[in-house]
Amino acid sequence: MKRINILTLLAVVVLYTTSCNMDLYPEDQLSTATFFSSETALREYSNYFYRMMPDPETMYAEEGEHFVAPVPNDLVRGIRDIRSGEGYWQKDSWRNLRKINYLLANAGQCNDTKARDHYKGVAYFFRAYFYFDKLQHFGAVPWYDQAINSDDAEALNRPRDSRDVIIAHIIEDLDSAYAMLPKARTVGEVNAYTALALKSRACLFEGTFRKYHAGTTFNGGSDIYSEQLPWDDLLTKAADASLKLMQEGGYSLYTTGSEPYRDLFATTVPRDEELIWARYYSNDLDIKHNAQGWSVARTTGFTKRHADLYLMTDGTRFTDKPGFETLSYLDVFTNRDPRMAQTMHAPGYIQKGAEKSYAVNMQMTYTGYKYIKYIMESTYNNWGGSVTAIPIYRLAEIYLNYAEAKAELGSLTQADLDMSVNRLRDRVGMPHLSLSDANNNPDASMTAVSGYGFSSPVLLSHPNKGVLLEIRRERMIEMPLEGVHLWDVIRWREGQLFTLDRKGLYFPGEGKYDMTGDGKANILLSPTKKSGGIGVTCLVFDQDIVLSEGTSGNMVAYKDVTFQWDENKDYLWPVPVTERTMTRGALSQNPGWVDNLNF
Repeated sequence: MKRINILTLLAVVVLYTTSCNMDLYPEDQLSTATFFSSETALREYSNYFYRMMPDPETMYAEEGEHFVAPVPNDLVRGIRDIRSGEGYWQKDSWRNLRKINYLLANAGQCNDTKARDHYKGVAYFFRAYFYFDKLQHFGAVPWYDQAINSDDAEALNRPRDSRDVIIAHIIEDLDSAYAMLPKARTVGEVNAYTALALKSRACLFEGTFRKYHAGTTFNGGSDIYSEQLPWDDLLTKAADASLKLMQEGGYSLYTTGSEPYRDLFATTVPRDEELIWARYYSNDLDIKHNAQGWSVARTTGFTKRHADLYLMTDGTRFTDKPGFETLSYLDVFTNRDPRMAQTMHAPGYIQKGAEKSYAVNMQMTYTGYKYIKYIMESTYNNWGGSVTAIPIYRLAEIYLNYAEAKAELGSLTQADLDMSVNRLRDRVGMPHLSLSDANNNPDASMTAVSGYGFSSPVLLSHPNKGVLLEIRRERMIEMPLEGVHLWDVIRWREGQLFTLDRKGLYFPGEGKYDMTGDGKANILLSPTKKSGGIGVTCLVFDQDIVLSEGTSGNMVAYKDVTFQWDENKDYLWPVPVTERTMTRGALSQNPGWVDNLNF
C-alpha cells in the first residue's frame, strides 16, 4: 500500500478549501480544483483513509468468555460507565468521514474517468466501513453524505437516523464500491471483493441482530427503537454477497504444508489466496504490533469453555467423551481437531525456528490454554516486535457467513455446507458436517450453563438449532482472536455468556505433572514453595495457580472479579454526554443509559 506525507498534503488542501470562492486560481499554486485533477492526487489523498484499518490489538487481545487477558475490561465485566462511548465517537473519527465526503465531492475535478471512479469507489468503501463501526457501537447515528463545515449549525445538530437508514446507506455505498473498484486480488488495498466481504459481514451482523433482538429494547421495544425492523432481507443479502465473492473472487483456502491453519497466521507475507484484506507489518520500516509479546509476556489464554468446542478427529464431540471434565493436559489435546494444536500451546509444540518442544509457561496463563496464533520465531518475542500480517477479511469468514445466513433463513442445504463449512474441515482433515445429523442430534452441551451456555430463546426454538450450533462452533474455532467474537455475541444476544466462569485445565491435586508428554515432570503444585528438582517449576496454590476447589479442580481466572450483564442496556454504547449537550438533546441517548440530562 503506497504511503505519502499526507499531513502536509491535507494542510495545503484545507488552506485552499477555506479560502474565498474564486473563479480563477494562480497557476503556480495549489487549489481544490487543481489538486483533485490527477490520479496521483486522488490516490495520495485516499491513502489517508487506510488509517481507519482496525488496531490489531482489537483482534489478538479480544476478550470474552472464550479468552482471558491479564485484567478483564469493563465491557466483559458489564461495568462500563456513561463515558464509555466517547472513544468511539471522538472528533478524529468523524473527521475521517469529512475527508471521505470531501473526496467524493471533489473527485469530479479529475477528467480521467477510470481513476476518478476507482478512488470514488475507495471512498464509498471507507464510508461504509466508517458507518458500520458506528452502527455496531451506537445503533442509530446521524448520516452525513457531504463534508459539513464548522458553521453548519443545522447539520451539526442533526438527530440520529434510524438503523434502517444507516444499513441501507452502507449497502448502497458498498454496491457503488463494488461497481467502481477493480475486480482483482489486492490484499493490502481495497477492491471490489473487499466491498463484498464487508457487505457479507455487515448484512449478517444487522440481520441477526434484528432477529435475535426482536421485541427487546433494541428492536421494537423502546422510544428510540420503537419500530421492529425486519431481518430476513438482510440475511438474504448477506448470503448473496458471500456467494458472489465465493464464485467470482478467485480466492481459495490456504492449504500448503502440514500445518496450513497455523501457517496462515504465522507469516510476514499475507497469504493472498485466502486473505481478502489484511494489514502489513515490517521490520525494515519498523511497523510492528504486539501479538507475540501479548502471548509470551502476559497471562493470557483460552478458557476450557472454548477448548471443549474442538471435536475429536473422528468428528465426535469431546464433551460426549466420558470423564472429559477431568482429563489431564496431555489427554485433552489427544485426537482433537488439528486446529486446536495449531491455535494453542499443546504437548509437543515447537515454536517456529526452534528444534525442540518446551512446556507451556504456566506462570503466564490463567487457564493453561496459551495461544500460539500469530506466533513466529523467538526473535519476535520482544514486546511490540511482531510483524505477522493481520487478516481483516478472509475467505473462511465468507464461507461461515454464507452458511449461517442460509441456516437462519431456513434455506440451508447439504450442498451449501459442502461448499462452505466442509471446505474448512477439509483443510485440516476433519469429517464433514452433516445437516441432517446436526439437526437430529443437537449438541446439548452447547446450550447448557455447564457447557458453552447459549441460551437465546430464538436459537433454542429454531428448527435449524442443531446445525446453527455447529456453524457457531466452526466459527469460534476457525476465527478466534480475529476481532469478530465480541460482535458475534452481541448480534446473537448472548451477552450473558460474559457472566459465566472462566476456567481452565483440570488438576486433581498436589503433585508433579508432565506437561510435554516426555515422561518427565515440568511443574509441581504445592501449598508451599519447595523445590521440585531440575527443570521443575513449583506453583503455589492461591498464589501462582488458582484452582476451583482450592488444592484441586480447574484453573480459575479472575478469582475475585464479579461479572454482570444488563440485557436492556449493554448491547450498545452510550452516546457521549458532551455531544448530547452540544446538540441540546437533538442526539438522543441509547436505551438504559442515564446521563442526567434534561432532554
